[in-house]
Amino acid sequence: MPRPLTHWRLPAIGLLLTGIAALVAACSAPSLPFARLAGLITNRQLGEISGLAASHVHEDVLWAHNDSGNPARLYAISTRGRLLARFDVAGAKNIDWEDIASFSLHGKHYLLLADTGDNGGLRREFQLHVFEEPATLEDGVLRPAWSIRAHWPDGPRDCEAAAVDAASGQVLLISKKRVPPELFSLPLDDPHGQIREARRIGRLEGVPQVGEALKLRDPKLAALFSQVTAADISPDRRMLAVLTYGSVLFYRRNDGETWADAVSHPPETHDVPWIPQAEALAWSAGGAGLYASGESHPAPLYYLVPQQQD
Repeated sequence: MPRPLTHWRLPAIGLLLTGIAALVAACSAPSLPFARLAGLITNRQLGEISGLAASHVHEDVLWAHNDSGNPARLYAISTRGRLLARFDVAGAKNIDWEDIASFSLHGKHYLLLADTGDNGGLRREFQLHVFEEPATLEDGVLRPAWSIRAHWPDGPRDCEAAAVDAASGQVLLISKKRVPPELFSLPLDDPHGQIREARRIGRLEGVPQVGEALKLRDPKLAALFSQVTAADISPDRRMLAVLTYGSVLFYRRNDGETWADAVSHPPETHDVPWIPQAEALAWSAGGAGLYASGESHPAPLYYLVPQQQD
């Protein structure tokens, strides 16, 4: 998406935390039970990270991408932030890549790339591209195994959050600017050229809203505070994690519930860590915690752990 907060894009590490205190002060949610700085992404090729996904082929590896205005390219990085390999994408343009998810299906491991960004609300269609994870981490070229062309049921909307539930064969998409955020579903399988319509299945309950102090101090930041920027489903399919510019939310799914049921309950909410323009979130491959980062250079890479349930 176009950068709404240019003063967050700071080159010096010492200035990386500018404005973050305002975020923390503006939200009444508690801090995460455990949040540590796992690493720092310093490679200049990754200056506008908009999505993260954990590899299910390579241990301690994350997949990352930049958003619009950058090459159509996927990057493999270590869980400490070091660039390991880059893959040019053939057959898919980076119109506005906003999220990525990893999943396994029929014994193979895949990445789903969501080209769903629409800051101006002008796109008639959006696309999801599915790639088989490469077996080796050497610079190369990736081509989609299949792509899903789709549109929204009632006109364009901005979307930066996508998650995959391969067991139920669906992709979850969350609108960015609607209040409350809307949850949509699309079939995951290959549409063989058909254009699909995203189906609205619910709305997110309990997304923290901005405090009055921040509205007065920084109206631009306040307007973005509760907008959804990323999402991911835990490997055990029990929890949907959602990221906004100000908060990290955990929607737990009880036995017998759908994802629409899960997001209708108030989530576990926490302040977002010190991440300038937080737009990337991914469960670890084992599901013990999540990695989070954002659009800045250098970009901090955090490891987050939700509360444990009895």
